[in-house]
Amino acid sequence: MRNLLNAPAIIAAALAFTFATAHAADAYPSKPIRMVVAFAAGGSADINARIVGQQLGKELGGTIVVDNKGGAGGNLGAVEVKRAAPDGYTFFYATSAVVLAPSLYSKPGFDPYSDFTPVSLTATIPLVLVVNPNVPAKTVAELVAYGKANPNRLNYGSSGAGALLHLGGALFTKETGIQATHVAYKGSAPAVVDLLGGVTQFMFLPINEVMTHIKGGTLRALAVTNDKRSALLPDVPTLREATGKTTMDMGAWQGLMLPKGTPADVLGKVKAALENSLKDKAMRDRLTAQGSIVLGGTQKEYADYMKQEGDRWARVIRDTGAKAD
Repeated sequence: MRNLLNAPAIIAAALAFTFATAHAADAYPSKPIRMVVAFAAGGSADINARIVGQQLGKELGGTIVVDNKGGAGGNLGAVEVKRAAPDGYTFFYATSAVVLAPSLYSKPGFDPYSDFTPVSLTATIPLVLVVNPNVPAKTVAELVAYGKANPNRLNYGSSGAGALLHLGGALFTKETGIQATHVAYKGSAPAVVDLLGGVTQFMFLPINEVMTHIKGGTLRALAVTNDKRSALLPDVPTLREATGKTTMDMGAWQGLMLPKGTPADVLGKVKAALENSLKDKAMRDRLTAQGSIVLGGTQKEYADYMKQEGDRWARVIRDTGAKAD
């Protein structure tokens, strides 16, 4: 009898909770959203994150603030998101670095496949193989011939040990059979300074970071790593064309992820908003003007792609002996 007498109160409380939950979902977002980028401001990921974040904020009817959390090859930013409350107010603008970490670090501090919820891929940025103009090579074949005739005289820089730019160089030397010394820097900016100064001789760089130097003649572009030529560099061949190999197709891909456990209704809103953002012509034009290739796709496609890339680079890391600091 006592339970029956309390039934109206229980029902009222349940209805109130349901209404409050629904109202909270309808009101999302009610405060600024933080989008974590695991690299420094000004880099290729940061450039695209700000373009995507601006349009995504418009679609959600809120504000997205980019928060650069660089360090440990992208691990610090990933851990930051892993530890964030799964309330829809922390986004992770993830890059290919998340799937490299398990093969490079014994304890990266996160699992890329279980600690986050993938939303969608956003874009990929082809890399460009560039050389200092003093290097006597105007084609990939000439660079390879020079490297074989002068073993260990070539140095290549990267944004850090274990970074995609390092692995790109390591894969290139393995596939072409040349010997070259890797020089790791803390970020791509100081690496480019030394490449311009002739301390290193070649490097793989995201197209949106290196176009100014190519156009200015301070670096010479030999090949792009996409399966098709870039509209920004139509006269520069792909590595496929230059070598006849398809094993060196690669790009600095990016996508949006949320902390594991983000409510389904919030996830749904974010997914729909991102899908609309990636269809927006103005935003697509801004990304392609930077040399990016807009992707998109489903959550499953993103998860499957991550696994495929993780397995692929694990083999490269094992075969080349690439190490992280």
